[in-house]
Order: sequence, then C-alpha cells, then structure tokens
Amino acid sequence: MINISKKPGTLILIILSCLHLSGSSYAQRILTLEDAMAIAIKNSPEIIKSELSMTISRENLNALEAATKSRIRFKVTPYSYDQNRTFNTPLSTWITSETTSVYGDLEISQPIKLTDGSIYLHNQLTFQDATSDYLDLDTRFKGYSNNLFMTYSQPIFTYNRLKMQINQLRLSLENSILSYSILRLFLEKQVTQYFYLVYQRKLAVTVTDDELKNQQISYDIIKSKVEGGLSAREELLQAELNLSTSESNLQNAQVELANAKDNFRQYIGMPLNEEFEIETNIEYSEVPVDIDKAIQNGLTTRMELRQREISIRNSEDQLTVSKATNEFDGSVNLSMGLVGEDPVLTNVYDKPTRSPMVAVSFNIPIWDWGERKSKIKAAQAAIRIEEINLDNERTGVELAIRQTYRSLQNLGTQMDLAQQNVTNAQLTYEINLERYKNGDLTSMDLGRYQNQLSEKKMNLVNSLISYKLELINMKIQSLWDFEKNTSFVPEELQQIPDEK
Repeated sequence: MINISKKPGTLILIILSCLHLSGSSYAQRILTLEDAMAIAIKNSPEIIKSELSMTISRENLNALEAATKSRIRFKVTPYSYDQNRTFNTPLSTWITSETTSVYGDLEISQPIKLTDGSIYLHNQLTFQDATSDYLDLDTRFKGYSNNLFMTYSQPIFTYNRLKMQINQLRLSLENSILSYSILRLFLEKQVTQYFYLVYQRKLAVTVTDDELKNQQISYDIIKSKVEGGLSAREELLQAELNLSTSESNLQNAQVELANAKDNFRQYIGMPLNEEFEIETNIEYSEVPVDIDKAIQNGLTTRMELRQREISIRNSEDQLTVSKATNEFDGSVNLSMGLVGEDPVLTNVYDKPTRSPMVAVSFNIPIWDWGERKSKIKAAQAAIRIEEINLDNERTGVELAIRQTYRSLQNLGTQMDLAQQNVTNAQLTYEINLERYKNGDLTSMDLGRYQNQLSEKKMNLVNSLISYKLELINMKIQSLWDFEKNTSFVPEELQQIPDEK
C-alpha cells in the first residue's frame, strides 16, 4: 500500500477520480463521427450563411424564370370624371368638354427567351359620357369604345440580354452550391481532426494510467525488498519519485483530455457543460489507393476547378458586354390594332378602325474615342487571368493528390513499424520487470523502459490517427472514397440546374 500522507499527489489523484466518477454518474451522450458532423453542420455560422447564399441565388433564378412566362394584368377604373377647357387656335375660341367614364385594361406580356423579343397584347374597354360646347353646339357621345392592339418588339444586331442574365444567375447558383459543398468538406476535415484529437487524448489517459499501474507494481516490489533488507533505501526513494511522476503525467493527460473536449464542443456548437463520450472504430487496416484513379477523378470532379470554369464563363460574358459598347444595333417594332366605338356594346366593332404600325430603327455609332476598344482589351485580359488561374488550380490539385498519396504510403509503413515497436517495447519491459524483481535492475532503469513503452504506445496511436486523417484528406482531394471504392460526390451538387 502507498502511504497517502507521504504521497500528496496520490490524494489529488483520488479526489480527481472521485469527481470524475460523480460527474459521470449521469447519462452521457455517445457521439460518433457522423453525429458530430451533423451537429457541426446545424450550428456552424459559415454553413448557415452559405445555405442562405444558396437560397438567394436559387430564388433570384426562380424569379427571373417566372418573369419569362406570360404576365397577365387587369386594371379597372370604376369612375373617372374630367372637365377641361382648351383654346382652339384656328377658330380662336374656347371649348369646354366634360367627360365621365368607366374603363378597364387587360394586358398580357410575353418575353421570348430565344430571341430576347417581347409580345404585348392590350385591350381597353371604356364606357363614357362626354359633352362639349364646340362651335356653341352642345354635342354629346354616350356609349362604348374598345381599343385592342398587339405589339411585337425585337432587338437586332446585338446579343441576347435576357438569355445571358438567366445563364449568369444559373452560374451564380451553381457557384453557391459549389462553395457550400467545399465548405462542407472543409468542415468534415476539421470536425474529424477535433474528433480524433479527443480520441487521442482519451487513449493518452489510458496509456498513462497503465504506466501508473506499472509504477505502482514496481513501487510495491521495491518497498517489500527494502522492508526485507534486500535493497537499499535509495531504491525506494527512486520508486516513489517514479510513481509521483506517473501520477503527474496522468493528471496532465486528464487535463489535456478535458481541454480537447471543450475545444471539440466549441467547434461543433455543443454546450460546454454537456458531457459526452466518443465512439469510433479506429483499428488499422491498409486501404489501397490508386494514384492514377485519384488524379483522374480529382481533375474531373474537383469543385474548385468548376468554379474557375464559371469565372471564365463570366469573364466571357463580360467580353460580350464590352463588345456591345457603342455597337451598331437596331430594333424592329410591329403593331396591329383595332379601335371601335358605338352606343351599343355589341356593335363596337361593326365599323372598326385599323391602326397598323411598322418601325425599324438603327443605332449607328460614329466615333467613341477608343472606349469600346479599351473595354474589349480589358475583358480579354480578364479572361486570360482566369485561364491562368484554372491551369494553376489544376496543377495544385494534382500536386496535392500526389503529396497526399506519398504521405499515405509513408504512414502505412510507419504504422507497421509502430506496431512492431509496441510489441518489442512490451516484451522488453516485461523482461526487465523480471530482472527488476530479481534485483538485477535499478528502479531508474526500469522507469526508462516504462517510459519507452508508453512512448511507443502513443506513437502507434498518433500514427493511426494520422493515417485516418490522411485518408479523409485523400477523399477530399480526389473526391473518391477509396475505403468504399466509390466516387464521392456531395449531395448538394445534384441540385445544380441544367441549362435550358
């Protein structure tokens, strides 16, 4: 037994253990990596803002798509009264008119995405009671009039502005979805790192606890020898020092575990006072990785590359707009109308008046002092910049996949070495523990073997976690899950609309 009065560290350890047991008497939440990811997605401010950005882009596109459909409006004026006095110059006389009317307007407009033209249909039905004192004669009209006309307007010799606007909004939505998916992948990587850090700290507590138990055994052995006069008193003092060091190491590991849990709670958005334990299968099994498959899939599906392509598309649209600066363009306007009036509603079109209209106009620039030319050069330079960015991004993607692959190969080798080192360190410790029991080894020497065993165990844990994290990194870099041997395409990318 350990003399607690001489071992204040032991007393502190017992108190901490009691506090831990009392705190763990309540039901704890068991978290898997998938549970942690779900909590982080729900609580992450960046994810929430990215989702709102997707909503904005999607609703803007929906609004414009809706605006390209037929729009029907009806306006009714149930009562209108107007009294007016005007001067007739040819007759040099004043004319007073008075009109009471009721009328309604029906309007139907239809934009045409294919040509950027528009069709407009308008009908106005009016009932009016009008009087006038023209030439000192009281004249009056009381009846109905109807004005029906259709207009078609078509710009020519220019680009389709409506179609470009729709495509830009569609690309904006796609870019928002890509950004959200990239953010989700980054969040997954960070959550995994925090998750495995908690696991690492938890195993560190287990390793240091085993070390403390081994030191306790060593202490009990040397104490019995000292009391039996088989060993010097100095051996007991060294054993007490080793035991105190192990107790301190365990306390430090417990503090680091508590800090890691707090950091994990903060990152995923859990309450800091909510207790939890993690659950994961972290057994080592080598995952074969095909570097050629990883590079091919990465260059084909990486979302950052698609974002660069979208930037090029937007720059090309800007070039089109720049070319339209002070451009030669025109418009064609066609209109056909029927106007009729009669005191009887059913007779308004007995003798209709037709009002056709055709107009063709051109905008002919003469001199713009080089404005259009400069804007075109600037837009072309912007396209070249985006093309260079795309090439650099491709190179960066391939480089990152190659480096991740080499790291995985190295970590696989390190895992085998770490497992063998733990086995050798365990055997070495057990052999030297027997030598210690037989009096052939000092407690200081045994402590070195114990520290070596603890170090090799932690190296194994760290190597295993590093391997798991690098596998996730490979999945993110190549968008291929080599553990399941399937393409990893985030569900959000399936929401990207196709161009129509």
